[in-house]
Amino acid sequence: MVGSIEVMNQNLYSNGTIQNGNCLEEKLDELRRLLGKADGDPLRIVGVGAGAWGSVFAALLQDSYGQFRDKVQIRIWRRPGRAVDRATAEHLFEVINSREDVLRRLIRRCAYLKYVEARLGDRTLYADEILKDGFCLNMIDTPLCPLKVVTNLQEAVWDADIVVNGVPSTETREVFEEISHYWKERITVPIIISLAKGIEAALEPVPHIITPTQMISRATGVPIDHILYLGGPNIASEIYNKEYANARICGAEKWRKPLAKFLRQPHFVVWDNSDLVTHEVMGGLKNVYAIGAGMIAALTNESATSKSVYFAHCTSEMIFITHLLAEEPEKLAGPLLADTYVTLLKGRNAWYGQMLAKGNLSRDMGENISGKGMIQGVSAVGAFYELLSQPSLSVLHPDENKPVAPVELCPILKTLYKILITREQSSHAILQALRDETLNDPRERIEIAQSHAFYRPSLLSQP
Repeated sequence: MVGSIEVMNQNLYSNGTIQNGNCLEEKLDELRRLLGKADGDPLRIVGVGAGAWGSVFAALLQDSYGQFRDKVQIRIWRRPGRAVDRATAEHLFEVINSREDVLRRLIRRCAYLKYVEARLGDRTLYADEILKDGFCLNMIDTPLCPLKVVTNLQEAVWDADIVVNGVPSTETREVFEEISHYWKERITVPIIISLAKGIEAALEPVPHIITPTQMISRATGVPIDHILYLGGPNIASEIYNKEYANARICGAEKWRKPLAKFLRQPHFVVWDNSDLVTHEVMGGLKNVYAIGAGMIAALTNESATSKSVYFAHCTSEMIFITHLLAEEPEKLAGPLLADTYVTLLKGRNAWYGQMLAKGNLSRDMGENISGKGMIQGVSAVGAFYELLSQPSLSVLHPDENKPVAPVELCPILKTLYKILITREQSSHAILQALRDETLNDPRERIEIAQSHAFYRPSLLSQP
């Protein structure tokens, strides 16, 4: 690895637990054997995309396994040319000077002066440049370890054994279609772990959801049993600061169990599950309702009562939707609600909803927000609405006793669509959706879903 990255044989975490270097090396050797790596041939792990979670994921691996330089090589790719604006450079300088460990590290690496010059406006910093020093543009307040950054995608991925997809779902197809050109002559099939949370809608031959793992498989030809999804109720900066967290890696048993073991740390527990697509879809669904929660918080001055009323309605809609998507939706209740809860508390989608409702952002600014990254809930609103408005999926309306598209029983989703996609209503419309006197008791929506055979396997491309 390039760079002077300080490591110890034992990693001491803030919660008092210790992970021994010998244990780490054993886990690394076990994964190397599974992938058929010969002595002297390092395991090549590449993160594609350097948003907050993608950068933290690479940094966690670097902190744990970077010491074994002859056995593993950890790199991260991000697009070149993204300039750091003056205000961000000034804030970055404040962060550096508030952390003695970071300050000393930069001075030792002869990298401090460029941050002084950037603060003064005498130099332009670039996102890939600061990432090498451990600063993610979307997470300036949380310094990471220095990372090996590659800005040429072909150089990054052509011989990678494990690729971690950290780009947003809206960019996944494009990036992996480019990657497919570099893998045409590969003999071995790589392992891909996707962190993306978002979906696309397709209407032909029947209405169905396309997830990032499916996009990757179709773009590259990599079999779906070599592609996994990792997600959970977590905030990237808190995970890197050693707050206790958990996640779930989903996919084929051959890979998910050893990868769960490899990724697991004392403060970051990784479970495994076979249900790849459904967990992936649920990761996108919670972002939809997080945006509305942010709007409610802003419009009601953080009223706990209003937020709890919204939570009751939005969770009933999510439960209703899971009954359409999963044969055994009860198994998803815990993970979905936990992921939703943390996103409402501190996620970027809830923050985006707040900023829209306060007038600090406008829809014309797009979904890629400086300092936050891609707001994936917006595209998910459009995808879920488009799918659930299809007449072929009709369900019986409890009051009108006639078939209606499922979206007619999801007033929050309908309103978010009108605010975010068609823009025919303002953020205040979410209050009307919440206070509508004709709105059914959320319990009734859940009862409807549980009492009918709603499951539509075709929505997830299941036979």
